[in-house]
Amino acid sequence: MVLRPVASADLPVFFEHQRDPEATRMAAFPSRDHEAFLAHWKRTLDRPDAVIRTILCDGAIAGNVLSWVDGGDRLVGYWLGREYWGRGIATRALSAFLGLLQTRPLYAHAARHNAGSLRVLEKCGFRFVEERPGPSDVPGVTVPEHVMILEPE
Repeated sequence: MVLRPVASADLPVFFEHQRDPEATRMAAFPSRDHEAFLAHWKRTLDRPDAVIRTILCDGAIAGNVLSWVDGGDRLVGYWLGREYWGRGIATRALSAFLGLLQTRPLYAHAARHNAGSLRVLEKCGFRFVEERPGPSDVPGVTVPEHVMILEPE
């Protein structure tokens, strides 16, 4: 597993990852159409506060891990293609990524039903802060999410 800066050639793979119905269900985050996806990634890559890496596994693009500031809090997130789930890649990638970030505390949000993602966060030292309503792809519906924190040592 290797982390490297995102290249424009990574975006088609990221696009396919976020189209996976099971992944979007687990993340409780809807997929975007191609135009909206590219616009989102352009904004993300242009953010001066963003730290973004592509996750490579055996030379293949497995996903991405990133951090940005929202409302004064530094957040982290990650997305892994389903073919890479359950192999410890997300935990290794997030752990390596956390070594790049000196800011603490760090926050992460994960859907309450996404046990795999919550376990990745716990293995990397995050602890539960609170549960709150999170976004959903169904108008007027929320999905409970866990807010997790990684505090200074």
